[in-house]
Amino acid sequence: MEIKIKHSVAGAAVGFIALNVYLIKTLKKTMGTLGEVDKTLAEVRGTLGGLSEEAKHLIRNANKITADVKGKINAVDPLLETAHDVGEVIHQVTDSVLGNNDASEIRSTSPVYSTSPNLHLKVK
Repeated sequence: MEIKIKHSVAGAAVGFIALNVYLIKTLKKTMGTLGEVDKTLAEVRGTLGGLSEEAKHLIRNANKITADVKGKINAVDPLLETAHDVGEVIHQVTDSVLGNNDASEIRSTSPVYSTSPNLHLKVK
């Protein structure tokens, strides 16, 4: 029986040594993988830093362009309103000259006011 215990202890020791060898190999591979992951993360951080600067620059340019377009639209808007008002006046004058009494009576009874602050016309 003493021999069985010695063989059992020896088998357990061999199994424990094999398990430790396998565990050490696994830990070495894991450490290598973690090193690669660390390098990859460092590269990603560097790339994201560059991209974020480019994105900020792009947003600043888009804001400038938007402000410029809004300014130009605001500058052109009164001209378009005035052209619309002049078109209405010309249409009413044409109707009254051509003798279209039905349409001109309705239009001539109400004054035509421009949306421009300096132009107010009243057509009879």
